[in-house]
Amino acid sequence: MNPSYLLLYVTDVARSAALYAEITGRTPVEQSPGFALFALDTLRFGLWRRDAVQPAVTVDPGALEIGFPLETEAELAATLARWTALGLTLLQPVTTMEFGRTFTVADPDGHRLRAFVLSV
Repeated sequence: MNPSYLLLYVTDVARSAALYAEITGRTPVEQSPGFALFALDTLRFGLWRRDAVQPAVTVDPGALEIGFPLETEAELAATLARWTALGLTLLQPVTTMEFGRTFTVADPDGHRLRAFVLSV
């Protein structure tokens, strides 16, 4: 099997779809009041209205991260500036970890987004 769908549970599909359109540079291929779907290179990325999910969601967001690999420190700095300008909450400033340089933000629903440049 090859998992190819990632679903985030959100409170406002339209708001989240607009935010992730800005982040990914793509528009949803499908959108309704309860769901939006983005077709990325090798992944389908869905935003599902949290109160409509069956079975009901029983955990809070933030238990996983979505990783965004970048090539350079300049891209990392530019991404941080762009994402904070979009209103994302900074959880971890740019720091060096064992895998490279990184920062982490949260979207309005608390989902964690990590941008990073791998150490060579």
